[in-house]
Amino acid sequence: MFEFIRNHQRLMQILLAIIIVPSFALVGLESYKGFGDDATTIAKVGGQPLTQQEFDNALRNQLDSYRQRMGAQFDQKMFDTPEFKQNILDQLIAERAIGAEVVRSNLTISDPQLQRAIMDLFGGAANFDMERYKAILASQGLTPAMNDARMRRDIALQQLGGAVQNTGFAPRTVATTLSNIGSQEREVQELMLPITDFVPQVKVTDAVVKAFYDKNSKFFEIPEQAKIEYVVLNNEAVLSQVKVTDADIAKYYEANPAAFTTPETRRAAHILVALKKGASAADVAAAKAKAVAIAAEVRKAPADFAKIAKAKSEDPSSEEGGDLGLVTKGSLPAPALEAVVMKLKQGEISDPVQSDYGFHVLTVTELKPAVVKPLDSVKTEVAEALKTAQASKKYSEMAEAFTNTVYEQSDSLKPAADKLGLKIETASNISRTPSPPAGPAPYNNAKFLTALFSNDSITKKTNTEAIEVAPSTLVAGRIVEFKPATRRPLAEVDAAIRQRVTMEEASKLAMKAGAEKLAAAKKAGDATGFGPAKLVSRSKPEGLNGVALQDVMKADTSKLPAYVGVELPGIGYGVYRIGKVQQPAEQDAERRKQEAEQIGTILAQQEMYEYIELLKQRAKVKILKPITTTTVTEVKE
Repeated sequence: MFEFIRNHQRLMQILLAIIIVPSFALVGLESYKGFGDDATTIAKVGGQPLTQQEFDNALRNQLDSYRQRMGAQFDQKMFDTPEFKQNILDQLIAERAIGAEVVRSNLTISDPQLQRAIMDLFGGAANFDMERYKAILASQGLTPAMNDARMRRDIALQQLGGAVQNTGFAPRTVATTLSNIGSQEREVQELMLPITDFVPQVKVTDAVVKAFYDKNSKFFEIPEQAKIEYVVLNNEAVLSQVKVTDADIAKYYEANPAAFTTPETRRAAHILVALKKGASAADVAAAKAKAVAIAAEVRKAPADFAKIAKAKSEDPSSEEGGDLGLVTKGSLPAPALEAVVMKLKQGEISDPVQSDYGFHVLTVTELKPAVVKPLDSVKTEVAEALKTAQASKKYSEMAEAFTNTVYEQSDSLKPAADKLGLKIETASNISRTPSPPAGPAPYNNAKFLTALFSNDSITKKTNTEAIEVAPSTLVAGRIVEFKPATRRPLAEVDAAIRQRVTMEEASKLAMKAGAEKLAAAKKAGDATGFGPAKLVSRSKPEGLNGVALQDVMKADTSKLPAYVGVELPGIGYGVYRIGKVQQPAEQDAERRKQEAEQIGTILAQQEMYEYIELLKQRAKVKILKPITTTTVTEVKE
């Protein structure tokens, strides 16, 4: 919207990341209470240490995120800067300060809140699958308990941040004033002095051309270029050499039946006769008798189970006919209930089963038996899995042979290619720096090109060492032909130099004439020589050059008419007369509403920024090791 808004948004990026996304460290609230001091502590927040290991983990996580997004274009050196590392440390400190405030304020998340949040990840309780949930967590190195702590922390942080940001609002007068600036119209007249009008006045001599050529020799350089050969060893090349037999596939299939079995699923429902904790023997007997009667009633009309549950169950699930959803290991409140459900047939009614909540009458409303996929339907899948597993081991062996061969027989790539069944590729017009048109080509890698253009490689035409240009991708190459950098002869670039010098000098003349016109117009105060008037605004330039529009809309209009001169690169010089300033006859209500919302968002973000600064002061943040001494080992796949 406006420049100051863009600046504020830039300022708030770190803080929004803390509130909106999970933390780097992925630790629970108890972490703010229980960290012990450590010799590797780099900062203290609220008296608790922030360690080098936490910083390294956060940095690695951030680099991994960039690596996934950038793919082959990722270069860790781009991020190896004090500014990038300071940004990570600032996020960790702000995160820890907010976490400390959550603990200090005793802000807790109830079990029902946490349960709803977890269920929402699966689209609601009806879609929740405990085994799938555990598998997803395991793939991230988490247990349900660890994830519970993490989610409690993140929800608490979001609630705290939301409460602060909701205090920010934009006063109507402020929003109106800023919207007025954005929609303002100015009546403008233009007096243009094109560069082309001054070209005939410019005389370019041979001496001028020669001087320009000598002074700007780099403009006329032809970069060094090479024709190269290279060989690539990657997973694709290895996979092409891995063979899997039908016998291998059958053996794996028979040894791993669980991998090809869709397990049985059971959906259950219950009717609860509730009991309070510590109930007397008489109350227990009465509840059991009531449950026995209900079980007998349901057995007479099994199809009415949901209807009877809605009428008689003393559990919130009664509104849904007593539905318990899909039953998986650990999903029911008592092992005894789970054991009974697992033995029931579909539609069968159980005897009353006691738990801490009372007596349950159970049934299985839906039962899908386990299904084993036939070998023929998974043959391709198994073959690919076996090939991948074998390729991983084979790659290590081939990589060692590849590395040794290109080094030991450095005068040619053929021995390595023949030994490992690889193909020698060629490429022309290769220079020292990666070429955007070449994109993800294996040779278009800065590290490889550095090795390729080493002195030995250029002069002796020897192989480079094996260079890892991507995970599980090695490249070795050699220069076949090399052309050093040269300069194009003067005769070849004479015309281009004359044209450039002519335009530069003509531009200077246009600027000089324009400055004189501007001074004369300000003195006279009239519109002599100017074109017709037109109303322009930031959103409606009406053909006005973009550079000129910016200066026209920024010009001081406290006294009208106002005049402004603008250099228009490659075009000339423009003088602009502003005769009137006004608001449009019809306002864009929707645009004004959006701008008011944007301003409110920025003010809310500013509130959050100031609040975090206050929390950092309250937490008495102390940096023990400046970021310049905070290092991290190189992250590799």
